[in-house]
This record gives sequence, structure tokens and C-alpha cells, in this order.
Amino acid sequence: MTEQKHGRPGAVPAARVRHLTKTYGSGQALVTALDDVSLDLAAGEFTAIMGPSGSGKSTLMHCCAALDTGTSGEVYIGDQELTRLKDKALTRLRRDEIGFVFQSFNLVPTLTARENIVLPLAIARRRPDAGWFESVIATVGLGDRLDHKPNELSGGQQQRVAIARALVSRPRIVFADEPTGNLDSRSGGEVLDLLRSSVDGHAQTIVMVTHDPVAAAYTDRVVFLADGRVVHEVRDPDRESVLEVMATMSAPVAR
Repeated sequence: MTEQKHGRPGAVPAARVRHLTKTYGSGQALVTALDDVSLDLAAGEFTAIMGPSGSGKSTLMHCCAALDTGTSGEVYIGDQELTRLKDKALTRLRRDEIGFVFQSFNLVPTLTARENIVLPLAIARRRPDAGWFESVIATVGLGDRLDHKPNELSGGQQQRVAIARALVSRPRIVFADEPTGNLDSRSGGEVLDLLRSSVDGHAQTIVMVTHDPVAAAYTDRVVFLADGRVVHEVRDPDRESVLEVMATMSAPVAR
């Protein structure tokens, strides 16, 4: 398979990774989670990151989202290189430029849906833009559930709250870590429709880690990792094209 390092020609990157390596341990216990990865994540696109367990996909996402740091290499959000930022600037970038959607929702159980959605802005002592807030709520379809607490919402509704929370600050890029992993197929489909509409309707940039070829088929581009390296990509994917690459990656190597 041919390594593909960059996004669609001419597309403006929301994030860039250059020669990113991440290792753990040392000596005989050394583990290389990412091995010299270079990748552009284009603005206004929905990208899926796929690969077998241990391929480095979650590590890549966490490094891009400033939740972890590489051993070497560079990660840019816009024109800001993460390792060059002081703590306050990094905190500000996480708050203002990056949204994150967790598989486990990560909602505060004592707060209502509305309070959970605006919590990051409240912590930053910022008020949500009223027009944008209403637009996000309309997109996620939660207008009649804003006063409900998480235990009064279905799993799909809780994930929609989490997505609204990620969108309401108008981040440059949203990272979603297996966002349908804890949902049934119907709720998962609703969440994927929502992510797709956020890209199409609001020009949001979304990067999603997933193992599901059906979920990947909602995206504009699928990037495949194996052994910490980018090994392939598919544009305008469907389920069959994703499965074909996955089968090739899992096939035994001839000796």
C-alpha cells in the first residue's frame, strides 16, 4: 500500500502533523506508538482515522488535540505549533480552537443539557453567541431537552449534548473518539448524521477515530494507520471500499 501524507491538493489544513513520533518506555521495553507520521487534516472536511488495535490512532488524535505530546515532531493547529506554546496559551488553544467528543459522553450528571453545553464557555467566563447557540441546538435537535439532566436522556441524546458542547465555542477543529462506540445502531446513525451535517452545514472540521466501516462511510476521507504509520487513505469512502482496505491490512504477509 502507498503511504499518503497529505490531504486534498489545495485544501487548507486545520491541523498539520509533521514527522510525529511517540514512544513509551526504553530499551527492550520501548514501544513506538507513532512512527514519523506526517499528515494534513483539511479544514471543512470530515476525516476518519482507522486501524487495528495498537496502530496508534488514538495516540495520534490525542497528540493533535493537545491531550498528549509527541516524543519528537510537530503538531500545528492552524499556524500554532503546540510544543512551542506556554501552559496558558495551550489552555487557551484547547478551550477556543479545539472541541473533543468522548465515547463515554463525559457529561456532568448534576447539570442540565443546557448547562453541560455551555460549561466550557462558563469556565472561560464567556457567554455563548445567542444566534450560534440556537443554530447548534437546532442542528443537534435538542430544543425540547435542554432542561433535562443526563440520566433523563438516551445515550444518543447524551452524545448529541456532548457534540453541541464541542461545537458551541466554534472551534477550529473537533476530534471525536469512537463517538458511536457506546450507542445502538439507530442512535449511532443519528450521531453520524449530526456530525456530517455539522461539516456540510457549518463548514466544521471533524476528525473521528472509529473501527466501524459504516461510520467511516459518512466521512470525506479515511486515513489508515498500521504500526504507528499512515499506510493508506480512501477518499469519498463507502462501506465496501473501507472493508477492502481493512481486509488487505489484516491479510497475512507472504514470506
